[in-house]
Amino acid sequence: MVSGHGRGSNMQAIIDACRNGTANATVTLVLGVRDQAPAMVRAREQGIPTLVVRPAADGAAYAAQLLGALKTHSVDLICLAGYMRLLPEEVVRDYRGRIMNVHPGLLPLFGGKGMFGEHVHRAVLQSGMKVSGCTVHMVDEMYDHGPIVLQYTVRVDDDDTPETLAARVLPQEHAAYARAVALFAAGRLALSDGRVRILPERTMEPGG
Repeated sequence: MVSGHGRGSNMQAIIDACRNGTANATVTLVLGVRDQAPAMVRAREQGIPTLVVRPAADGAAYAAQLLGALKTHSVDLICLAGYMRLLPEEVVRDYRGRIMNVHPGLLPLFGGKGMFGEHVHRAVLQSGMKVSGCTVHMVDEMYDHGPIVLQYTVRVDDDDTPETLAARVLPQEHAAYARAVALFAAGRLALSDGRVRILPERTMEPGG
């Protein structure tokens, strides 16, 4: 699911992982809020079905449209890529443990409503942190909340700006998101007691 802004690079990382065999999965639908959003255009150019579902004042109606689209396309995992809204509670409830988001910071630091993109990187620099990075997490009813799946880190240089730090973090977002989707597709993510555990890779039994 994407918003009306952004270039769709995290979405592209997921598409690439599915198509090059990194993740044993298929992108079956890209849901967006604006037909001509860069991510929607990029998806259509690659032959991936897209659908616009505009947020409505009637939250229940919006949730019903989303759930209808997800079920029609047999979606097993929802990946948020620049989706700037809270998902309706009905969607979170039906897909709990099957919704991921990537955040350009090390949660639980520098998260919450309004903390996205440059805002996160600026806050990191103002804090004096010596490391930053990204977090892939399971989505719940709160902004940038929910069990952490993966975190990748980068250094913070003394002369960094929000733009230079963002440029260093973004490739890690792509790598972490692709890896998280691959782990989910392989059945290697176990959610319990509010934490995600990565299960060992299955090995073939002799003669199996």
